[in-house]
Amino acid sequence: MQSNKGAAASMEVEETVTTETKIVAKPNFKPLTAHEVSDGQIQFRKIPVPRHRYTPLKKAWMDIYTPIYDQMKIDIRMNVKTRNVEMMTRRDTPDVSNLQKCADFVHAFVLGFDMIDSIALLRMDELYVDSFEIKDVKTLKGEHLSRAIGRLSGKGGKTKFAIENSTKTRIVIADTKIHILGSFSNIKVARDSLCSLIMGSPAGKVYSKLRAVTARLAERF
Repeated sequence: MQSNKGAAASMEVEETVTTETKIVAKPNFKPLTAHEVSDGQIQFRKIPVPRHRYTPLKKAWMDIYTPIYDQMKIDIRMNVKTRNVEMMTRRDTPDVSNLQKCADFVHAFVLGFDMIDSIALLRMDELYVDSFEIKDVKTLKGEHLSRAIGRLSGKGGKTKFAIENSTKTRIVIADTKIHILGSFSNIKVARDSLCSLIMGSPAGKVYSKLRAVTARLAERF
């Protein structure tokens, strides 16, 4: 009997020991800073500035400098000798992608986009700049090339504005180069319309196509 009691007592002791399990606290790691993610290496970007955009860049320098330095925490300077805008990350840069966003912003301004449109690249993620030349679509020379450029812009820029407003993009026509700023799907619609005009389609036909495509896009979203 005594042995049975002793065994029962030992069972109770074992049960109490097993129930008292210690709860181990989970380790709390702080997120790595952008400086630590890149192993302490400073990243650079250089944006060349063509001669005809040097004066506009000079005038709008403070509008470019302030959001990049204060908000995005990226160091920026203008190298007068090489005529490049140079940018680099700092220790307190919150995100590595900020450097590329700033580079895209300055590049868009250098291409000829307005400051209000270019600065959207800093604030929105799904915006891109797409560039192509007229000769990529069709080989044109002399008066044929001039007429194609005229068709793209229209009388007083009417055609260009119509494409911009319907596709929610911004278009810059710089001689034979065309730059489009917008989201991926909208850039595709605008590029198709511009290519049709280069190939010789009349503006009326392009407008009707645009109306159909934009109505389809509006239904999808």
